[in-house]
Amino acid sequence: MLNTIDLSLTLSQEEYDRLLIYHQVALFRLAYQVYVQQKPVIILFEGWDAAGKGGAIRRITEKLDPRGFMVLTTAAPKGDEATHHYLWRFWTRLPEAGQIAIFDRSWYGRAMVERVEGFASETEWKRAYREINYFERQLVDFGTVLFKFWLHIDREEQLRRFESRANDKLRSWKLTDEDWRNRDKWDQYEEAVNDMLVKTSTISAPWTIVEGNSKLYARIKILRTLVEKLSQELNYDPYAVDYDKETKKKKKA
Repeated sequence: MLNTIDLSLTLSQEEYDRLLIYHQVALFRLAYQVYVQQKPVIILFEGWDAAGKGGAIRRITEKLDPRGFMVLTTAAPKGDEATHHYLWRFWTRLPEAGQIAIFDRSWYGRAMVERVEGFASETEWKRAYREINYFERQLVDFGTVLFKFWLHIDREEQLRRFESRANDKLRSWKLTDEDWRNRDKWDQYEEAVNDMLVKTSTISAPWTIVEGNSKLYARIKILRTLVEKLSQELNYDPYAVDYDKETKKKKKA
């Protein structure tokens, strides 16, 4: 699947600036409807190292009420987490009704990192496809609005970003020896990612692959996808609302 992605897609800075605020305002209005309609929302991000997950999350949350969302990072399981089934720690972190949970990496670690690094046996990571599909189907059947984003960049772009970080004193902390080790296993990870995308992109929980060589294009595609699906799920058009009139009505009430 990854070989079919057009990584040449881009946006001008002018287009990006215009579309960014346009979609952020719409997302702000939709996030309020998430609360009003008491819908749980999950937005999960997976992608190559330095693909732009953090930057995308910042643009999503920039205009949102901080009381309405939480950002959850996922690292190797420790303590009690390591003694349970790998999905257990995610069940305990699911959003309440009316809240948005953003996962910076997720339960898909079993199908990628744990597979490639040998932390899960072949039997375990192959079984994970069925377990994850069932898990996500349960979430959607419950009423959760689920987004799954894979941020895709090519090797050359990743190397450019690694070197940029290494030469920037303010961002060098973001580049670790583990990042370089993962890069050396690019082919193995690419095979694992392709398997994962094919076997866990379902009708109820499809993957959205984001062309990420251009950070500007990637951020707008993510915001646009969120707005379009939330508008449909909530039956609410954020672009058709006169926000000033809505506010005045509330104050009068």
